[in-house]
Parts: sequence; structure tokens; C-alpha cells
Amino acid sequence: MADGEALPRAKFHAMVDGTKEDWMAIGQAGAPFRGTLPDRILAHLNLLKSDHGGFAVDRLEHSLQTATRAFKDGRDEEYVVCALLHDIGDVLGPSNHAEIGAVILKPYVSEQNHWMLDKHGIFQGYYFFHHLGLDRDMREQFRGHPWFEYTAQFCHLYDQNSFDPNYESMPLEAFEPMLRRVMAQPKRSIYRKENAEA
Repeated sequence: MADGEALPRAKFHAMVDGTKEDWMAIGQAGAPFRGTLPDRILAHLNLLKSDHGGFAVDRLEHSLQTATRAFKDGRDEEYVVCALLHDIGDVLGPSNHAEIGAVILKPYVSEQNHWMLDKHGIFQGYYFFHHLGLDRDMREQFRGHPWFEYTAQFCHLYDQNSFDPNYESMPLEAFEPMLRRVMAQPKRSIYRKENAEA
């Protein structure tokens, strides 16, 4: 397609009238936008700088510390990217931030890492819920799940201890190539039956 030439558009006004050609046009037009997802993720991560939420460091620094600790511990790139993005939902959904990060990464990560992201908010509560009059053992509802210890370990080793203003975290730019590789191509379809992730 030549520069300046408009991308094809679907002709339907209601999906019930759509054709294969319409959906091919939509796929072609949407490809460039999907390819810039890592750019939008990086821009959104930078929004976390604007809020410290009362913590000793801002939310971006917390994310960088979490990812740096995982990287220095030899975790694979997918895990490190999960550590980097685990709290990306704080800006848009402070009450369900864990679910937002999990949904964003779901097509790009293993079921195990998705479950860890989705549940880390409850598991992290072990360290502070009792100070707020909540049950710190709320995570026990998941005891026996194959990824219980995996998620508890993430919170203990990387998340709960990443609020240190003196910690030397890696810059966001250091994680950008990893993020781009992990999000280059979906590993699994989000349009499938739920199973072990419940």
C-alpha cells in the first residue's frame, strides 16, 4: 500500500452483517496499532511516577525495584516483565490493579505467570491486611492450588520488599527490549475456555 493511501475499512454497520472481507480489512488496519502496544505500555508505566500513594517511593520505582530484583535473581524475561508490570493497573484501577495487569499480559505469558499476576494483590495482603482490620490470611483460600507457593514467593522475594528509596534499580530503558520481546506475539488466545486459572 502506497504512502498516504487509506487502509481498507469494513463495510458493515452491525457485526451481524460482517463478511470475511470486512474482517480481513479490520485485521489489516489494526495491525500497526497492535504493533505499538509496547510503546503504550511504556507510556502508561511512566504515569506511575506521578503517585507514591503514601509509600517511600513512587509506583514506578516500586515496579522497577521489583523487576530488578527478579532480573538479578536470574528469572526469565517473561517473569521479569511480569514483575515490571505487576502494578500497572494502579492508575486506572487501584481497587483491582492486580486483575488489570493480569488481563493486559494474559495473551503473552504462561498460565502460571498470569495466575500469579491476577492473585498477587491478595497474596501481598499477607504483609499488611491485618493492619487495616482485614484477614492477612485471605490468600489461604487458594492453598492447594498448584501456583500458590509460586505466587507467595513472588510477593515475598520481589514485591513486598521493593519500597526502598536507597535501592539502585535498573532504569526502565533496560527492561524495554525484554518487554518488546515478551509482547511481540501472543502465545495463547484469550478466546478459550477457562481452566486452571479459576
